[in-house]
Amino acid sequence: MATAARRLLPALRNSLSGSGGAARGVSTERAVGPAAAAVLGSHTAKWMQDTSKKSPMELINAVPPIKVEGRIAACDGRKDKGHETASLGHPIEYICLDLDQPAVCKYCGLRFVQDHHH
Repeated sequence: MATAARRLLPALRNSLSGSGGAARGVSTERAVGPAAAAVLGSHTAKWMQDTSKKSPMELINAVPPIKVEGRIAACDGRKDKGHETASLGHPIEYICLDLDQPAVCKYCGLRFVQDHHH
């Protein structure tokens, strides 16, 4: 096993020496080859120009603010608030609702407002 490592070490050093002895700064074309770099570049350009899909912030803002009874909202990022689910969310965040404008969860972006019963 050690003999194989000794044989591979010079080849590894030679491959890294072209980039200053470090693995950073390697272009996509050099890392994956020119044909694959062209495919990756065209895919990224196509994805960035697709305006038919909404951004994550637009999707979050489309959800109306959640009305909460009381002054504190607890958000854990789960979609099903009615009962315990196995879905993953985020760490629980307690949000104070004393202000008039909706309070925003710092993890998932959901908005909460106090439901006033007058």
